[in-house]
Amino acid sequence: MAVTPHDLVVEAKSQIKEVVTAEAQALLGKRVIIDVREYDEYAAGHLPGAINIPRGVLEFKIGMVPECARKDGAFLIYCRTSGRAALSAVQLQKLGYSDILSMAGGFDAWNTEQRPTEKPEQINFE
Repeated sequence: MAVTPHDLVVEAKSQIKEVVTAEAQALLGKRVIIDVREYDEYAAGHLPGAINIPRGVLEFKIGMVPECARKDGAFLIYCRTSGRAALSAVQLQKLGYSDILSMAGGFDAWNTEQRPTEKPEQINFE
């Protein structure tokens, strides 16, 4: 029997640890924050200090990011609503990352609660 994307997310969430946005905010500066949304989503606003590694290339790119070199490091992952983050957390656990938290509700919940955000610095070529 075929499964739906929602089924995959539900299964993933049963295999990971999630924290609410208030807990996630308290972890800023204490964990490597990974935004697994696409770059245009990230550029529109993201958690302070977040590193953008889109879900589609996460397994291939994470090892190239110096902040993510230690698989025993502490990580917090989020996306827009938490589905991609849950799927990402499972994959990173399979790759040997041992301390992964996912933010329940994602960036939408973070924004709704008016928590702090930032945008990438614009490059001025003038």
